[in-house]
Amino acid sequence: MFYSASNQGFYPEFMKSDYDREGNWPNDVQEVSERWYNYLLDGQAEGKVIAPNEYGQPVLVAPPEPTREQLAASAQIQKTALMAQATGAITPLQDAADLGLDTDEEKQLLLAWKKYRVLLNRVDTETAPDIEWPELPV
Repeated sequence: MFYSASNQGFYPEFMKSDYDREGNWPNDVQEVSERWYNYLLDGQAEGKVIAPNEYGQPVLVAPPEPTREQLAASAQIQKTALMAQATGAITPLQDAADLGLDTDEEKQLLLAWKKYRVLLNRVDTETAPDIEWPELPV
């Protein structure tokens, strides 16, 4: 196995002739032992990132901290999922209320879920990771 620091990728030796034919075999490849290659893949599976060191050799490093944009996008996904959960809980409770079939417990639960959904809707995901999520009704 070979590693290219410039492409941050691995190249199997058995495909070298194919890469050469296409003119795509990187100039900076370094041979990597099978043992080291497997170690790197195991580390990657555990959340580490494979990156070149100062000598162009592949090593495991901690993943980069997420950007503000990535944190906001992740928070938006979480907010959307929580809104769907709240709507899913509200719908049958609202049906019971609309039909006059709701119990006192269902009335309280409907109110709690609606309040939760309003508070959740007010969450500004752009402030991630400093978000105080409302507590789910119980």
